[in-house]
Amino acid sequence: ALGSIFSFPVTAAALHKLGSRGASLLSGGLLAIALVGFGWVPTWTLACAVMGLYGVVASTMDVAMNAQGVEVERATGVPVMSRLHAAFSLGTMAGAFFAFCVTYFSTPVLPHFVVAALIVLAAVLLPRAGLIADAQPIDGGTRTFALPRGAALLIGAMAFLGMIAEGSMVDWSTLYLKERVGASQHAATLGIVSLQGAMLVARWFGDAARVRWGARKLLFGGSLLAGASLAAALLIGGIVPALVAFGLFGIGVATVSPCVYAAGAREGGVALAAVMTLGSLGFLVGPLAIGAVAQATNLSWGMAVVAAAAVALALLSRRVHWD
Repeated sequence: ALGSIFSFPVTAAALHKLGSRGASLLSGGLLAIALVGFGWVPTWTLACAVMGLYGVVASTMDVAMNAQGVEVERATGVPVMSRLHAAFSLGTMAGAFFAFCVTYFSTPVLPHFVVAALIVLAAVLLPRAGLIADAQPIDGGTRTFALPRGAALLIGAMAFLGMIAEGSMVDWSTLYLKERVGASQHAATLGIVSLQGAMLVARWFGDAARVRWGARKLLFGGSLLAGASLAAALLIGGIVPALVAFGLFGIGVATVSPCVYAAGAREGGVALAAVMTLGSLGFLVGPLAIGAVAQATNLSWGMAVVAAAAVALALLSRRVHWD
């Protein structure tokens, strides 16, 4: 996560010199190399260095892919960003299943990461002919960092809040079900399944929803749904209300990242990189903040902070010019 936060200069330079197409291909190749590195590093220090490299190239690839998605929307006139993020959610679930298989069959570490690297290379190289060149050169090649301004600042704040909400739910939902609801280990894993499964479905249909209602209404209603459903589950208690709430939360926040990153890309390449940096920061500090609140009180109050972040996200969405 720290590598992602400090990746801004590399990301901005790569987008400026290579465009979103070239930056996607280069960062994808470097990502595969970093994955192989995880399998052979002999010391903790080298492992930290490889993780830092991984954070930088993964963040660059995230920004480049989102910028490429905006170019596809511009070229075709068809909204696709939410479906691209649905593919990301599907990849997350597939990666989790792959990791489960590795641990279940006690596969050695190096073959695990080599296979993962080959999958990444295939995902990068096979569709390369379909990637398109940027309609306009991406600015910002000489900047080391730039805080977003004006509309981009509001968009960055939404990315920060959205990733606080999403990251915290991913990290803490299972533990909440175990500690506060009393679910068994197996039942507690259903929390992340409910959350990610709902996000996958909602993102797949998110583009049509954005066309029908517009990003402002979609994000306002979705964020309110996420905050209200989680707050209700915290008040009611029980595993069934919690699982239902996690699913509704996933539906509510599913289109935040696609809409926010698409809006950031329309402000320029540097703005998109800065917005995604703020999102990475939210993904890092959100779970830590929830843990601090839970340590001082209990995990229910920590999860209440997530609900509050979703409500704040809804209010902020009304101030952004989306379309």
